[in-house]
Amino acid sequence: MCRLLKICFLLMLVNHAEVIHSRNSEDLPPLLHKAVEEVITGKYLNALLDILHFQSSNAWTADTLTKVMAYFHAQEVMFTFSSLQMSIESYLKNLLYQPRQLLSEFQQLDQQQFQTAMKYLFNSRKNHLEMGSILLDWDKTRERIFQSPGVNRTLFLITLDRCFLALSALDCVDILSQVLCVSAVNYLQPDVIESLPNILLGDAFRNLSAVFKDLYDKTSANTQRALYGWMKQILQKSYNISEFNESTSWVSAESLWILGRYMVHLPLEEILKIGLNEIRLFISYDNATKQLDTVYDITPELAQGFLERINSSGFDMRNTSTIYRLGLLVCFYDDMEQMDAAVARALLHQMIKCNQLRGFQAEVRKLKSQLLDIAMQNQTLDDILGSLSDAVVGLTSSQLESLSPEAVHDAIATLNQVSGWTKSQVMILSSKYLSCEKVLSFYNVSQMGALVTGISTQSFYSMNPKELSHIIRGTTSQYLPDLSPAQQQGILKKITASGDFSSSVKDIPGAFFKEVSLPGLWKQTGYNSSMMKEKELRRSQALYLYELLSKKNYPVDLLSTGQLVKGVTCQHIESMGADTFLNTFKFFEMNLHLLSPYQINCLVWKFWKVSNVSIPPFLLVVLPIEYLEYVSGPLCVPFIASLGKTEMSLLNPSLHKKNAVLQKVQECLNGSIADEYDVDLFGNLICHLPPAFLHGRMSLKAMATALHPFKLCQQLSHEQKTEIKYRLLELYGFPNNWTAETTLDIGPFVALLSKGELNILAEKFPDIILQIAKTSGTISSAEELLSTVFESVAGGTANIKSPVTGSDCLGTRAPSSDEIIKLAEANAFWSVHELKCMDAGTFDKNVDLLGTVSGFNSSQLIALKEKAKQVWGSLPDWKSYHIISLGRIALALTEREIEELDLHSIDTISVLSQQTGWTLTQARSILQGFLEDSGQTISTLKSFDLVGLGAILCALNSTEIMSIRTAEFSAAVARIGLLFCSTPVLRQFKKMTESVFGTAASWNGSVLQEIGTIAGGLNEDELKAFDKNLMPYFQPVAIRLIPPEIFQALSPEQIANLGPENAAMVTRSQREHLNTSQLQSLQLALDGARTSTPETQNAASTTQEVQTAAPSDAPCLSGFSIWLYAVIILHLPF
Repeated sequence: MCRLLKICFLLMLVNHAEVIHSRNSEDLPPLLHKAVEEVITGKYLNALLDILHFQSSNAWTADTLTKVMAYFHAQEVMFTFSSLQMSIESYLKNLLYQPRQLLSEFQQLDQQQFQTAMKYLFNSRKNHLEMGSILLDWDKTRERIFQSPGVNRTLFLITLDRCFLALSALDCVDILSQVLCVSAVNYLQPDVIESLPNILLGDAFRNLSAVFKDLYDKTSANTQRALYGWMKQILQKSYNISEFNESTSWVSAESLWILGRYMVHLPLEEILKIGLNEIRLFISYDNATKQLDTVYDITPELAQGFLERINSSGFDMRNTSTIYRLGLLVCFYDDMEQMDAAVARALLHQMIKCNQLRGFQAEVRKLKSQLLDIAMQNQTLDDILGSLSDAVVGLTSSQLESLSPEAVHDAIATLNQVSGWTKSQVMILSSKYLSCEKVLSFYNVSQMGALVTGISTQSFYSMNPKELSHIIRGTTSQYLPDLSPAQQQGILKKITASGDFSSSVKDIPGAFFKEVSLPGLWKQTGYNSSMMKEKELRRSQALYLYELLSKKNYPVDLLSTGQLVKGVTCQHIESMGADTFLNTFKFFEMNLHLLSPYQINCLVWKFWKVSNVSIPPFLLVVLPIEYLEYVSGPLCVPFIASLGKTEMSLLNPSLHKKNAVLQKVQECLNGSIADEYDVDLFGNLICHLPPAFLHGRMSLKAMATALHPFKLCQQLSHEQKTEIKYRLLELYGFPNNWTAETTLDIGPFVALLSKGELNILAEKFPDIILQIAKTSGTISSAEELLSTVFESVAGGTANIKSPVTGSDCLGTRAPSSDEIIKLAEANAFWSVHELKCMDAGTFDKNVDLLGTVSGFNSSQLIALKEKAKQVWGSLPDWKSYHIISLGRIALALTEREIEELDLHSIDTISVLSQQTGWTLTQARSILQGFLEDSGQTISTLKSFDLVGLGAILCALNSTEIMSIRTAEFSAAVARIGLLFCSTPVLRQFKKMTESVFGTAASWNGSVLQEIGTIAGGLNEDELKAFDKNLMPYFQPVAIRLIPPEIFQALSPEQIANLGPENAAMVTRSQREHLNTSQLQSLQLALDGARTSTPETQNAASTTQEVQTAAPSDAPCLSGFSIWLYAVIILHLPF
């Protein structure tokens, strides 16, 4: 818009010397005269709209311009370029930087101007606007307008305020739908719903209702309730209320269709009054099933109310056709009396969609179990397996083990569509299915769906490599990311060993490609940039491939692939010409999340060097703190807006710098967040506001809008959460006055309430509190909430006697299946005695879930382990799926018990190795058990064995490590480089690494990235010998693992070149060993001190010199206005 204004007014100044003087405005058309007067009075927006309207029906000629300038002269208004430019700049500062003022300006437009604005913003199909001989890219301008949250809010509010009075209702509905697509959750607040027109009929009402239905999941619970109220108000006006009495509902079939998902807000008493003819008509409608399939947040009471009315309306509720029409209502079906097996199977078939419900999964699972019992009447599980839909997920391991391989094979078409399997279930079913196949092939594997993850690593490795190549490229490839690292390594090892790998590199799926080792890449040839599209790369791979491909490809071809940006070094960036850099910067900006903080640092300094006048404002955060001094006045809003659209953690500022940035942001906003416009401006920055600012500087109006963004924040501190809680209490009052919708909207912040407040909510809204607790995290972060949930769910069973026989359990409440499913993480509050008294069947059915509970202490884990021994028998009899289903419970196994287990399968070991908390002696027992049971020695282990062993490798001694075969180690080294082993073990792994990559002195950046934590095993001399330019290529986790007495051997130059991310990983004990010079260098690295790169350097390494001076090349005061003006123009959302 600002560019359009400038073009318009600059056009008026052309050929000023040829202006013909005039004493009056008679020669000007009325509308143009009005526009000129508005220019004189500074109403530039009004003038622009009048000029656009004028030229929509009049040609803009040189004579017209002459008359305009003559009128200016007659009015003794003498515009010069500089004065007009200053006027426009002042106008933009007060209007375009301030969407509140823009709202005021829009409110003051006359009817014709408003219509013109709406036309050009929303309904114009013109790609360009012509102003005389000058063309404006209107598409791009409009796109920038809609990218500004504040301006979008203004457009939304002004549309509500004026559109329905100025334009047709259908046009206004279309405009609202366009604006709401940007951010419905922030704009559609309950108080705004009151501004919706309460008289809106016909297609306009139906269309707007359809818009709100599409936005249902993007709005808060309170907004959903308010929108339901608005729709209800209009729907009720469609009927003559006098024709109805208290026993008759206003709800018709058409009302239900229009309400769509909002039908879940109908009160139960209203549902029970719906006319039987209306409910019959509704269910008969072809799209009724589709609508009922989307009522994810319906409650059991409302669902059963609808089911009752449908039943009363004459539908046969046991007819298959009726059952198929019920949508998610089927999840609450409760007429089980004298049901035959066919009806039960039909219901189970429909209930596969019930996992989409928000909550009530325990009730659904119980219903499925009841229907399963009915479906199996007079039949075996083998007979009906294929007709049970996803109810098979509720079968225990022993039930699945009892199935015949033929039954599983025949039912595979159903089983491969089911989701929600546990790892142990998948193992059982896969084994049974494959036992019917003589040879494992692409065809039979492709039939398995999600069950493919149950194929053993050894089975994959035994397959024909060509068949494996088809598998990783075929439909089964969607499940490859779910394979364990050991399984993926087994597949890759077989393919690479076949010699067919080189020809299939381009066909390896994206996420699978990152498992290819760096030495594996070295062995292949024929790479090109097009192969890399849609590939997922480790940074080590990207460093090697970018360097390789950069010799024959332009940067734009490499950067446009996406993941290859991970491999750009500072030398590559520095060697780019100015034009090339500016033209390719968009690829860096699009993939900011893929770049390391060090790469971003190099990018920013390059940008500063090439064109500091156009550097995106948010990148100033990467520069040393001194550069923030230049963020003031007109730069404030673009700085905050661009930073708000970026995740600050990607820029990885140090704590000191982050605080300085937040201080600057607060200064820009005069120390407060006043309203929703400020919240829009802040964007992601809202997550970083300090507690003190939240306490006294954010208005309640802003808090209401900020609630949703706060819920999206990933790393709020406890202090931040506490302040948010207090502000929410100010906003909504005490919890005893909260509605169900308010409780849902507050969501995870409920966990911060006191025990007394939580008890009130648990009593009022038990299902909602249960739903919130499911996503609240671990006990350490939500202890009071989970404790409240436990008391709410399990407290009512205190007097129920345990089904376990024996005097010790008499009168003891014991966990039931329903309770275990509902409680999830809150299961940690069962006492040891209560866990001991658990029924064997309950344990067998729920062991996988219990194994995921992170809050169990050692005593509880021991009790559950003993229960497993009681249920499954002696340890030598346990199958692999038993061991895998234990999860964290396995941590309670003693060394002697581990020795008794059958640990021959690397897949079993792979699952065990993913548990954290093994002692060294336990890990040693697991290692010995695997070697003995599989008949292997360390020297015979394959790469997939090494990958599967994972953290168990940390129990190896030095002799064992050195006996690993080099070829196998090289294929697995990237995975081994993720382990946090002791320093002696890392030192041995480092020696093995030298057998693959040569001595440490020869390593480059890609090698350092590949070996990860293994670099923590370097000795003092090796570390000192590293070129300072390789320091940024150490993985951050490796920096932490370098012993302090060795870390102190680094020179100040090496430390200064660590890069921001690595510098931030330096531990307190490492700092304590550094001298003053080293600490100063560390601070330079943290601050992102400037580096310069010489022309020559080795591949994937960087040669730099740290410049510690203040920003002497920052814009001087004489040139600052030019710089500031350029930034404003280039980075405004317009």
